[in-house]
Amino acid sequence: MPAFAVALYHVDPRTGQVVLHAMPILLLILVLLAIAYRYYSAFLAAKVAVLDDTRLTPAHRFYDGQNYHPTNRWVLFGHHFAAISGAGPLIGPVLAIQYGYMPGLLWLVIGVCLAGAVQDMLVLAASVRRDGKSLAEIARTELGYPAMLAAALAILFIVIIALAGLGFVVVKALGGEEVKLPAGLHITLPPEADLPLPQSPSSGRQLYHFPPGCVLRYPNDNKPTHRPEGFTLAVPADTPLKPQGNSVSLPAGCTQVVPGSAWGTFTIACTIPIALLVGWWMYRLRPGRVVEASLVGALLTLAAVIAGNWIPGSPLAPYFTLTREQTILALCLYGFVAAVLPVWLLLGPRDYLSSFLKIGTVLLLVLSVLLANPPLQAPPINEVFLNGGPTFPGSIFPFVFICIMCGAISGFHSLVSSGTTPKMVERESHIRSIGYGAMLIEGLVGVVALITAASLPQDLYYAMNIGIDAAPRWQGAVQQVEERYGLHLPAEAADPLHAAQVDAPHHLDLAQVEERVGGEALRGRTGGAVTLAVGMALIFEDAFRWLGITGQWLLKYWYHFAIMFEALFILTTIDAGTRIARFLLQESAGRLYPPLARTDWLPGALLATALVTAGYGWLIHTGSIDTIWPMFGIANQGLAVLALALVTTWLVNSGRGRLAWVTALPMLFVLSTTTSAAAIMVTVRFPAMIRDGRVLAGSLNIALTLFVVTTVGVVVLWALARWLAAALRYFRTPSLPRPSPSGQP
Repeated sequence: MPAFAVALYHVDPRTGQVVLHAMPILLLILVLLAIAYRYYSAFLAAKVAVLDDTRLTPAHRFYDGQNYHPTNRWVLFGHHFAAISGAGPLIGPVLAIQYGYMPGLLWLVIGVCLAGAVQDMLVLAASVRRDGKSLAEIARTELGYPAMLAAALAILFIVIIALAGLGFVVVKALGGEEVKLPAGLHITLPPEADLPLPQSPSSGRQLYHFPPGCVLRYPNDNKPTHRPEGFTLAVPADTPLKPQGNSVSLPAGCTQVVPGSAWGTFTIACTIPIALLVGWWMYRLRPGRVVEASLVGALLTLAAVIAGNWIPGSPLAPYFTLTREQTILALCLYGFVAAVLPVWLLLGPRDYLSSFLKIGTVLLLVLSVLLANPPLQAPPINEVFLNGGPTFPGSIFPFVFICIMCGAISGFHSLVSSGTTPKMVERESHIRSIGYGAMLIEGLVGVVALITAASLPQDLYYAMNIGIDAAPRWQGAVQQVEERYGLHLPAEAADPLHAAQVDAPHHLDLAQVEERVGGEALRGRTGGAVTLAVGMALIFEDAFRWLGITGQWLLKYWYHFAIMFEALFILTTIDAGTRIARFLLQESAGRLYPPLARTDWLPGALLATALVTAGYGWLIHTGSIDTIWPMFGIANQGLAVLALALVTTWLVNSGRGRLAWVTALPMLFVLSTTTSAAAIMVTVRFPAMIRDGRVLAGSLNIALTLFVVTTVGVVVLWALARWLAAALRYFRTPSLPRPSPSGQP
C-alpha cells in the first residue's frame, strides 16, 4: 500500500475493515470549524444579534475600574475561554468511545457550530444589551419576576450538580480507593512464583503484593482474567491466605488497594502557591506585568511536574498519597478557600495561568495528533454497546448527547456569558470572536480528546475504564469487542520511515504502561481522566519522535503533564463555579434575611460557601461515575435549554422573532434529549440505586433531577406563552409597521 494512502487509512488484514487515521479527520474538522466561524457567525452577528460598534457597551457606560472595565479583545478571549473550559470537553468524549467514535464526533462538530457557539454568542449579546445582567436578571427583564425566581433556583442547583460532576473526575484521577473483591476469587500465580509474604497487619488486615502475570477467575465465571500488572490485596488478619500449589482462593472481606497518585497530587498542590505568587507578582511586586507573571507561573508549574517524579517513594509520599475521602475533603477545602478569598489573590491569577497552559497545550495536542497520525483503534460504531456499556449507562440515544455536553453545548457557559465577560466587552463586534470563537476552540478540545481516546487499543481502554469490581460483569462483552474490532496494523506501519508513524508505543499492555508512567495504578481508574492522560502521553511521545526526542523515560513526564493540564481545566471551573453558586445562594437567601445578600459580609459568605461545598462534596462521596456524570449532563443541558429559551424570548421581544429559529431549533433538540434521559434516570437508574441499598442517595438524585427538569420546564412554558402572545399580536395587527431590527432591543 502506498505510504500516502497508509497516512490516511489502512485495511485491517484480519477483518477487511477500513481503519481511518486521525490526521485527515482532524484537518477536515478544522476546515469545517473555520467555515462555520467565517459564515454562520457572521450571519448571527449581522442579522440576528445586529452587532453595532456605535453603541456603547456596559463596560464604557458603567465603567468603575473593577467589574465594568473595557478589555482588549484577545485578553478577554483568554479570560472567557479559561472560564468556560472545564472537564466536560475532556471527559465526555472519552467515556462516549464505548458507542464508537463516529456518533460523538458528529455531535461535537454539528453541536458546537449550530448550538453551543450560538448559545454562547447570543447570551453574551443579550447580556451586553441588558447592561451586563446575569441570566436570572435577563429572565426577569424578558419574562417577569416568577420566571426569574424559577431560573435562579434552577441555576443554583444545576451549578452544584455540575461541580459534583467535575470534582468526581479529580477524585478518580488522584485519590486512592479500596475495591471489594468477591469471596472465592481464584488467583493463579505465574510459574515459579510463590505466594507473597504478608506485610505487617494494619487495622486488622494484612497486605499481599502479587507479582505481574497472575490469572484471576471470578466465582461462577470460568473465563480467566489476565493481570499483566502487579497489584496489592488487603486481607482480614484472622483469615490469612492459604496457598494451594501456585494458586490461592480469597476469603470474604478482601479488597484490592488502589493507591492514590502522589506525583499528581503534588503537582496540583503546587499550582495553588504558584497562583498566589502570580497574583502577588501582578498586583504588588510588579503591578500590570500580566504576561511576565503568567510566564513565571507557567515555568514554575512545569518545574512542579518534573519535581513530582521524586515524590513517590520519598518521605513526602505519605502526605500526597491521598485516599478517596481525603481527596474529596481537599477538593472541598480548596473550593471553599478559593470562593472566599479576594478574586485578585487566587482565582484571577489561576485564570491567567491556566489560559496560557490551556491554549498552549490544546495547540500542542492538535499539532501532535497531526504529526503522530495514530489509527483510530475504536470502531466507528460499536454495536456491542449500543444499548449501554461499562463507561456510561444507557442507549446511544439519548445518552451520547448527555455524555458529551460541554464540547457541543453547555448551559454552564451561559453563566459566564452573562457574568463577568459582558461587563468587559470593549466593542459589540468583539462578541463574535469571544462568544462564538471561544466555544469553537472548546469544541476542538472535545474533538482531540475523542481522537486521543479512540487511538488507544481497546483492551487498554476498557482495562482503565471498567471498575475492578465490575470486571466480571463486562468481561465477556469486552472480549467480544476485542474479537470484532481489535486492530491489526498493516505491515507498512512497522517501517520507521513510514510517514504516518502509526505503530509507535500503541502495542503496550497495561503493565508496561503503568511502569512507564511512573508506577501509577491505572486499572479500574474510571472517570476518563486517566484514560485521556495516557492517550495524550502516547501521542506526545509519538509526535516528539519526529524532533529526535525519544526515550521511554519521557512517557511518565507526559502523563503527569496531561494530568496537570486536566486538573487545571477542572479546578478553574470549580473555584469560579463555587463562587458563582455562593453569590446565587446569598442572593436568594437575602430575600429572607437581607444581610445575607451582601457579598462583602463575611459571615454570610462563609455560610453560603460552606453549604455549596458541602452539597457537591456529599454528591461526590455518595455517587459514582455512572450516576453523577449522567445527572451532571442532564443538569447542564437543562441549563442550556433555559438559556436558549431566554435568548429566543429576547429575540421575539426585540422584534426579531422571524430569526428565532437559530435558537429555538437547538433548544427543542436539546430539550428532547434532556427530558428523555431524565425520564430514564428517574424511572430506571436511580430506583436501582435504592434497591441496592443506597436509599438516601437514590432518593435525593431523583428529587434533584425532578426539581431541575420542573424549574427549567416552567421557564420554557412561560417563554412559549410569550412567543405565542407575540405571534398573535403580530398576525392580528398586520397594518402596524414591523419593529426595526436595528433598533435598541
